[in-house]
Amino acid sequence: MKIWKAILFIIIVVFLTFGIYSLKKERDSYTAERENLQKKFDALKKEEETLKEKIEYYKNTDNLLKEARTQFNLKKPDENLMIIVPSLNIPTSTASSTDTNQ
Repeated sequence: MKIWKAILFIIIVVFLTFGIYSLKKERDSYTAERENLQKKFDALKKEEETLKEKIEYYKNTDNLLKEARTQFNLKKPDENLMIIVPSLNIPTSTASSTDTNQ
């Protein structure tokens, strides 16, 4: 009779161990998912703050006009638009000029 109790006890311990292991594995999975969701939430929160700042910036009519003029090359009717293109001239090396001086 004691052998049956020991076998039953071992079977119960094995089932409990398996159950605890699977619960721990499931908990770890949920923890990882929660961390990923928290990262996404933080990124979206930061994006929301950025968008709110942009909304506040564009609520000012002067800023809105400035951005429209910059992005779309808009101008007032009595205004001339001048586009300045930077020079692509690359300065020549001074090594050749020092060689001729020697």
